[in-house]
Amino acid sequence: MPKHGKKYRKAIEGQESLEKLNIEEAVSKAVGSSFVKFDETVDVALCLGVDPKYSDQMVRGACALPHGLGKTVRVAVFCKGDKEAEAKAAGADIAGAEELVAQIKEGNINFDSVIATPDVMALVGQVGRILGPRGLMPNAKTGTVTFDVANAVKEVKAGRVEFKVDKAGVLHAPLGKVSFGSEKILDNLKALLDSVNRLKPSSAKGTYMQKMAVSTTMGPGFKVDPTVIRKFIEG
Repeated sequence: MPKHGKKYRKAIEGQESLEKLNIEEAVSKAVGSSFVKFDETVDVALCLGVDPKYSDQMVRGACALPHGLGKTVRVAVFCKGDKEAEAKAAGADIAGAEELVAQIKEGNINFDSVIATPDVMALVGQVGRILGPRGLMPNAKTGTVTFDVANAVKEVKAGRVEFKVDKAGVLHAPLGKVSFGSEKILDNLKALLDSVNRLKPSSAKGTYMQKMAVSTTMGPGFKVDPTVIRKFIEG
């Protein structure tokens, strides 16, 4: 078992007996347990009742969080012609086609998110081995392959989070900064859970959202009673 410092141990003091909490309590305790000097990110880990090795049980999507993520996102858009001007007018940091591919091949990756129009995806494929491992490859399922580049750029800039279940069936996603406070984090979490719930595969059997925990970057995780998740989504 890993050793933790004094501040971490103090953050979880008296919490060991609280196995499962309601969502409001878990978020409040996670935000309140922050003990570092920087503004930590609040994260959620959600265990889903799916088997990702089957393509029809892969859960992947994107969600526009009502309060954003609290960070500046640099956006690159692969596009041509009028779409380039449209992307830049919407706030894209970089927009182009062949020249953008050349920059990436040279190792210049000065962006955090990538959007592409469908007609240039063959070009994007040339740098797929570079973008893919970094989680930057555009994908239609997350709304990053679209001709509506203006709306896509605005959503990403405003704080859209992309999510994808891992091999173990666990979905990890950021919910914003500790400085947001519990109320805004709860609003973002509700939007995320609603999106994940709507993507439930028809082939998934049994309980869909099985386990959930909320934590900060450096802090402990606070487990949620899974029986309250649906009520929270519908409330």
